[in-house]
Amino acid sequence: MSFGTLDLAVVGLNHTTAPIAVRERATVRDDEREAILAHLRRHAHEVMLLATCNRTEVYLAGIGGDPLSAFEGSWGHLLREYLYVYQGEEAARHLYRVSSGLDSLVIGETQIQGQVKRAWQDASKRGDTAALLNKAAQGALSAGKRVRFETGLSDKVVSVSSAAVDLAHQHLGDLTGRTALIVGAGETAELTLIHLKAAGVQDIIVVNRTAERAQQLADKLGGRACAHEYLQEVLPEADVVIASSAAPHYVLGASGVADALKERPERPMMLIDISVPRILNPDISTLPGAHLFNLDDLQGVVSRNLASRRAALPQAGRIVDEAVAELVRWQDFRQSHGLARPAAQDARLPTACD
Repeated sequence: MSFGTLDLAVVGLNHTTAPIAVRERATVRDDEREAILAHLRRHAHEVMLLATCNRTEVYLAGIGGDPLSAFEGSWGHLLREYLYVYQGEEAARHLYRVSSGLDSLVIGETQIQGQVKRAWQDASKRGDTAALLNKAAQGALSAGKRVRFETGLSDKVVSVSSAAVDLAHQHLGDLTGRTALIVGAGETAELTLIHLKAAGVQDIIVVNRTAERAQQLADKLGGRACAHEYLQEVLPEADVVIASSAAPHYVLGASGVADALKERPERPMMLIDISVPRILNPDISTLPGAHLFNLDDLQGVVSRNLASRRAALPQAGRIVDEAVAELVRWQDFRQSHGLARPAAQDARLPTACD
């Protein structure tokens, strides 16, 4: 396999290559993370795992073997038809575009910058990065900052959270006087609450498995906190439910929503699941009066938002290209001075005698 001057590869799937039902099969659960990484370490000297609501990607440096096989073997699913793989400079370009928000469902969104930073920091703490991935990750974060500050691409940009609120507005009309219920209390839930407030929603219920976290978010931004075990009691109040939490199973299904709808006759309920894996059972969509949406349903909202920022894309692309060229020059210098160790010298990778 030829990598040019950069022994770097990325393999993964995202919202453009796989529907949400497939993306769920490649999520990274906390209890599976170490097993996934252990498998990936057999294929590369350096490993960085980036998992968000719309993508799961593995960055490999010092590669031994096939990145596609490494990815499929780590999750134990046949995913090849949904996977992309980039090598060498193209792998770096992909990482830099991701960090800049150019490969996101919501072009120009800023959350991904922090997600890339955390993925790199986590990999570094585990000892899974060395010179090349460290340099590439730092370059990606720097390129992302330049894109945002120099192009205006992130000016008035929507996020997945704001797109969900916009979708609610499209279907329900004026949200003033409506009651919203947020399932989750993390960063995305916080952004959702902010956008709901901006849309005129005053009555917001925050439900979380940890009641203390729900209370903290409600106190911080204004809302009512509710422990998860009381979800069914408050659900009938909700005109719109936005779910943005991580859970190993569905937290709400058709039977629970049906019971809630009985207590609000002639008043439909809109439910938007922006979690991956989904935590609202798809069987909810079979209920009259329940209107269920997921991340893939936000495409129309975000594509309209992109039109106003399209003029910034060429400049953003040039910034990414400049940053990739700088990485290549750095690696060429290392190779020419014998500073870049070939992957075959890494004792962690299998040899022909293994």
